[in-house]
Amino acid sequence: MRSLFLQGPSFDGYDGGAGARYQMKREVKSFWYPTWLAQPAALVEGSKLIDAPAHDLSWDDIAHEVDDMDLVVLHTSTPSFRQDIRTAELIKARNPKALIGMIGAKVAVETQKSLEASTAIDFVCRNEFDFTIKDVADGIPLADIAGISFRNASGEIVNNPDRPVIMDMDTLPWVTPIYKRDLDHTKYFGGYLLHPYISFYTGRGCKSRCTFCLWPQTVGGHNYRTRSIENVVEEVKYTIKTWPDLKEIFFDDDTLTDNAPRVEALARELGKLGVTWSCNAKANVPRKTLEIMKAGGLRLLLVGYESGNQQILINIKKGLRTEVARQFTKDCHDLGIVIHGTFILGLPGETAETIEETINYAKELNPHTIQVSLAAPYPGTFLYKQATENGWFDNSTDLLNDDGEQIAQLSYPHLPAAQIFDAVEDFYRRYYFRFSKIKDIVWEMLRDWNMMKRRLREGVEFFEFLRHRKEAA
Repeated sequence: MRSLFLQGPSFDGYDGGAGARYQMKREVKSFWYPTWLAQPAALVEGSKLIDAPAHDLSWDDIAHEVDDMDLVVLHTSTPSFRQDIRTAELIKARNPKALIGMIGAKVAVETQKSLEASTAIDFVCRNEFDFTIKDVADGIPLADIAGISFRNASGEIVNNPDRPVIMDMDTLPWVTPIYKRDLDHTKYFGGYLLHPYISFYTGRGCKSRCTFCLWPQTVGGHNYRTRSIENVVEEVKYTIKTWPDLKEIFFDDDTLTDNAPRVEALARELGKLGVTWSCNAKANVPRKTLEIMKAGGLRLLLVGYESGNQQILINIKKGLRTEVARQFTKDCHDLGIVIHGTFILGLPGETAETIEETINYAKELNPHTIQVSLAAPYPGTFLYKQATENGWFDNSTDLLNDDGEQIAQLSYPHLPAAQIFDAVEDFYRRYYFRFSKIKDIVWEMLRDWNMMKRRLREGVEFFEFLRHRKEAA
């Protein structure tokens, strides 16, 4: 089938790519590569990938692209679902013969509800969907394809048997040739990554059991399945050759450091190529492993600290002790490894006192940059189940407002949602408006003219973000 893979138009600044585990408008504008769309697109000969948000494309800009398509696959999420439904209906109205499918955690866990939302959706994929989509594109009847739910000729919803997860990850083609063919790599950037950058996965799944984390509980699973080192290195070589202006590669595995011997072996090979790279990590990596990673070209680690209160970390099954995180952070600072730290407010057990504890903890750890999010109970996660059973939802289960900004969903008798919402701004201000942090950022800007321009732009976006939050509240 002539196949289009589409990240649909959305609100300005919507980040819905592969790395956007919590899809929303960011404090500063950022865009991740749509890897989860590029992967099945790489399996389908003659396909086309369009990432509308990153390329600032409206429906009018892309409408003609659907005219000759037999199959259109939309990546969706809980925050973007209503908009994606509208896009699906526009596609069906323009090209009634097109088969329209949706992929993503939202439809994987709320299959029936998703299909019932609109007759424009012909099928949805459950769990891992790469070869499922290939089967559809190859013209195999929907009734014979494992891993999908679909609407049959009578309008009834049919749930086919599940598809086994992929164990041999080397059977998947590289995504980077699809990036090269269909995307403008300069459109992708993040506040803590060098620009331009490329991101892709070396494996799927995460052995951690964090109750709030979406992908391991819905699509990726808790078994960390990896590509061979040789396969990854060859794609890195292709990436370096294809984009001479590349500054950094980000390996977007949920937790690349879950397998220490493997990440050490990978780092040694990357060191031979002289490439600069970064990845997600848990705050428990031994110093020996960090030393090998740094020697192999590691620049930055994206680290989920979440909270400075040990009981909250236990409540969310983080599997991390604050004293271990402190030592890990000290080791990173000693070795010159940059850290982007992420924190979440409003998790089960949160109080006004634990928020204060987390702010002080962040200041003590002093990562180079931070992200502060509100606890987001996505459908399919244990946190969502807890929130439903305990009546923690504050009026609505919406994750975002109409402008794409995150809403404080969880409210506790001792800590209302409004107080948690306000604490995010307080956290940011108290972290960044310190003399030592301002000095670090100014020094970074003075050393690099491009960084100067970038940080000034991000500063404007950050203050606009805070202003819009107040208006939304």
